[in-house]
Amino acid sequence: METTTTVTVLKAIADDTRLRIVKLLLQHNYCVGALARRLELTEAAISQHLKVLREAGLLVGEKRGYFMHYDVDREQLRALASKLEELASIQREACKPEDEDCLQEMRAKCHVHKSKKECSEEVRFACHGPKTEGKKNTNHGHCKCHES
Repeated sequence: METTTTVTVLKAIADDTRLRIVKLLLQHNYCVGALARRLELTEAAISQHLKVLREAGLLVGEKRGYFMHYDVDREQLRALASKLEELASIQREACKPEDEDCLQEMRAKCHVHKSKKECSEEVRFACHGPKTEGKKNTNHGHCKCHES
């Protein structure tokens, strides 16, 4: 799944009503009228939400007589889940003083040894990465503010 597709799908399901529609359609396929009754919304409102979900590639439709019945494209949903899993597996790295990508503000907050204060857990984590059980947080070699 491309990044633009991921963003489009996430935007589509970021709305509470659309997320409820997706949950219902995962359990059973429905036409607009049935969704409107289940969610106590107008058919026009449901149609607008379905349009957003269709354009994001999350829905497939099947014409049955006069009515279009909708279902979730589970392959697209699995691709989104895979992308989110990939994001969740990214490990935070400790910031290095020579690393220009490290936020100056965070580095300034981290180096509170000048004022002899202890860093907050948030700043410590942002600057040095996660604390490993039984080990000290890594420091830059010159920063002694995290040796406790």
